[in-house]
Formats: sequence, structure tokens, C-alpha cells
Amino acid sequence: MIAAVAMAPGPSLFDPAGVPPWVAAALFGLVVGSFANVCIHRIPLRESVVHPRSRCPRCGSAISALHNLPVVSWLWLRGRCATCRAPISWRYPAVEAANGVVWAGLVAMHGPRLFTLVAMPLATALLVLALIDYDHKLLPDVITLPGTALGVLASGLPGEPTLFQSVAAAIGGYVTLAVVARAYRAARGVEGLGMGDWKMAAMLGAFLGWQKLLLTVFLATLAGTLVGLALILLGTGSRRSELPLGTFLGLAGIAVLFVGEPLLGWYAGFF
Repeated sequence: MIAAVAMAPGPSLFDPAGVPPWVAAALFGLVVGSFANVCIHRIPLRESVVHPRSRCPRCGSAISALHNLPVVSWLWLRGRCATCRAPISWRYPAVEAANGVVWAGLVAMHGPRLFTLVAMPLATALLVLALIDYDHKLLPDVITLPGTALGVLASGLPGEPTLFQSVAAAIGGYVTLAVVARAYRAARGVEGLGMGDWKMAAMLGAFLGWQKLLLTVFLATLAGTLVGLALILLGTGSRRSELPLGTFLGLAGIAVLFVGEPLLGWYAGFF
């Protein structure tokens, strides 16, 4: 009996106090999603993401810890500031919930392994980049450049991509989008892709490798084309409408973290 007790498995990194891994991931994801909101708001303004503490944009009152609980506080306060009662955008809890769902889904689908540990923060970074690009047509270097370096470092972990594949995909993603951008500018006389898109492609390549990078770019391009066509049909857009590629790259990258391997396996089955 003593031996059985000694060999009984204890809580792991993904299983604190016996909580199911996906539940623990969801809770951590909600908290990180709250920080993601701070990044989305402050980074384009070149403000610190750690100081000062969160405040109401209307009255400037500091938001207490009790009123800053992910999703719960927004629902409890009915989407309003506790001090001045100014409305708080629904997007704040939506980002928190989305990040929690993505983290929980990654753990549920891939299990508690090294790939998941890398995929979760990557998904959050892609979510932040997608929304910043949507709001400001901007992909900040402060995310993409360190993100590329971290992707290369993560290639040292077991599994793919290897270090060579990571570096090659990062360089290939950057160069390919740069060539496409130059060609588009030469043909149309206007900018088609900014340098932020090139750097985001490098970051994706560093983390995902060249095959999943190509899949991400394909899905992003397809989604952007479909959205553009829908806007034209609805009369709210035209062929000259500018759509933020980084938004589509971010969402496509998150999708590839979930279904990239099955899709590539399905495609390889044709050959």
C-alpha cells in the first residue's frame, strides 16, 4: 500500500490540484486575455503595458482588482465603469473569452505537451496582432521581432520545425512577402503589403515551419478574398478597399495551430 501511494501521480503543470488540464488552461487563458487587451490598446499608442494600472478611458479612475476579473466583472457591472457608469466595449470580455477558449481548445486537442506550451502564447500574440492591425493597420515590431526570435529558440525543443527549418521558413516568409509587395507596387503603383506583414510572416515561419506557413498564408489570402468579395456584393467595399492582411494572417495562424497537421496530412494523401 505504501508503494502504491508513493507511485500515485501528483498534480502536473497542466493539472494543478487535480483540475482538468483544459479547465486550467481556460482559466489561465482568461487572465492572459485580459493582458492581451492591455497590449491591444497601449502598444499602438507606444504606452507601457505594465504601468499605470488599468483605468477607465472616460473618467480616469483606476480599475480595482475586483472589477478587473476577466469576463465576470464586465457581466457583473453590466458593461459599465463602476465609477462613472460609462459604457465599456463588449470587445474586452470577447478577447478574454476568445483567448480562454483557444487555450482550452489547444490543450483539449493536443494534450499537455511541449507543442501546446508553445502554441498557447503564440495564439495570444496572433490574436493581439490581428486586432491591432484591424484597428490601426499596424503590426508592431515590438511583437513580431521578439516573436521571430522566440520562434527560432522554440525550434530547439523536440519536434518540428527544426532549427534549420525555422530559420529557413522565417527568412522565406519575409522575402516572399517582400517580393510580392514590390511586384504589386510596381504593377499597381500603390502599396499592397507593408513591412509589418513581411515581419509577421517571418514570425509565423519561425514558429510553424515552411509547410504550415504556406498553409497559413493560403488560408489568410482565401479568407481576405472572400471578405473582400462579400463587401463588394454588399456595396460597402470596392476593388480598391484595403483589408488588413495581418488580421487574416493572425486568425489563419490560430486555425493552423488547431487543424494544420490534419489539413497537411489530407493534402499529402493526394500524392
